[in-house]
Amino acid sequence: MIFNSFDFAVFIPIVFFLYWYVTNTNLKAQNLLIVLASYVFYGWWDYRFLSLIAFSSIVDYSIGRTMFSTEKKSTRKLLLITSLVVNLGLLGFFKYYNFFVDNFESAFSFLGYKFEGYTLKIILPVGISFYTFQTLSYTIDVYRKKLEPTKDFVAFLAFVSFFPQLVAGPIERATNLLPQFFKKRSFSYESAVLGTRQILWGLFKKVVIADQCAIYVNSIFDNSADHGGVVLLLGAILFAFQIYGDFSGYSDIAIGVARLFGFKLMQNFAFPYFSRDIAEFWRRWHISLSTWFRDYLYIPLGGSRVGPYKKIRNTFIIFLVSGFWHGANWTFIIWGGLNALYFLPLLLSQNNRKNLDTVAENSVLPNVREIGQMLLTFGLTIIAWIFFRAENLSHAFSYLKNIFLKSNTLEITIPFTLYVFIFAFLLIEWIGRRDQFAIEHLDIKIGRPFRWAFYIILCFCIIGFVDNQQDFIYFQF
Repeated sequence: MIFNSFDFAVFIPIVFFLYWYVTNTNLKAQNLLIVLASYVFYGWWDYRFLSLIAFSSIVDYSIGRTMFSTEKKSTRKLLLITSLVVNLGLLGFFKYYNFFVDNFESAFSFLGYKFEGYTLKIILPVGISFYTFQTLSYTIDVYRKKLEPTKDFVAFLAFVSFFPQLVAGPIERATNLLPQFFKKRSFSYESAVLGTRQILWGLFKKVVIADQCAIYVNSIFDNSADHGGVVLLLGAILFAFQIYGDFSGYSDIAIGVARLFGFKLMQNFAFPYFSRDIAEFWRRWHISLSTWFRDYLYIPLGGSRVGPYKKIRNTFIIFLVSGFWHGANWTFIIWGGLNALYFLPLLLSQNNRKNLDTVAENSVLPNVREIGQMLLTFGLTIIAWIFFRAENLSHAFSYLKNIFLKSNTLEITIPFTLYVFIFAFLLIEWIGRRDQFAIEHLDIKIGRPFRWAFYIILCFCIIGFVDNQQDFIYFQF
């Protein structure tokens, strides 16, 4: 089930009614309803993979309880390793098995040996990368004694499968989300209004910005050999808006839906295209994943509190692993490596934490220097996005080469309205850049008549383009 579908439009009011009007007096009943609703939500796509979520939940719940009952360090470490092997093993099999087989075949052929591996027709379970990391945060934090394991199995199932963020994040930490299942939740009109506003903005990002950009991005990338440099550059720019609108739109909807049920999820995007350097960009892009890798991989490796060579090593590890997390393709690994190269000069010169505030914090418009910094950062991300979007490395390199070298062009007609929507989108995001999402405080920025007119316009735009819907990009990860 996807957020921008008729099925979800029917599903959410039913769950909302049962949650607040039938089970509202019993916390355990509310949690059980969340589990059932989450399994229906996920099973709507393919019920067979519900067994994976259930299995992962049972394993990590049991390991957490067993780990808590012993102080023996070797036993605790063995239990943690078991959790890592089970969860990463399932992720590795479904996501990376064929990738490794194909690359082993290529490596042996290069050395002059014949190796015939067996590839499988494996369906990648939607969201497996997200809920795997979510359950791992639980066992790792229990191992570190930062979290006491829960005795409530239903609450744990609800934490792992919580439907608003199940398939594409934010990747919630057990220390943040799990305790919320033990607190009595009362309906808040203000929170529901805020959640609805965030859902509306997320749908606009997805349906009007991302899905409309996708039409032309797909055409340009799929026929890149026929286009000249200007069109190819335009395709890369449009993909930057597509992936941002698609993924941050999903996060906005997820966070907004969670608010309807009395839950607070972490912010996953903080206006990354207004970043003044790559370090700031990565503090603002996919925050739940970047902070997960920081806390559970980068810092344990020594982080930046080591010598220059280990700093370089740690930086490449975290970015390459981040790239590989996104998919079983060398394009994602190169994308991660490029971002590591972008990041290293800032880290080694100790300028990686220079821009911690919001751009143009105390002014309406950025100054000339800030404009230049944002354009440079955006340009670097566009180059990296080409590898992220390309089918393979050959496609990515030829696409990049043709941007600079190919002048003959097959024109593509992009409607003027799309440029208007993108401009309006950027303007609204700029105005709301200090908030959790762009229209969070719209009620205090403009009067009621203008506010409702704005909401109506957003609704008409979403309804007008909903027939051209595309799958969420991050469903494939």
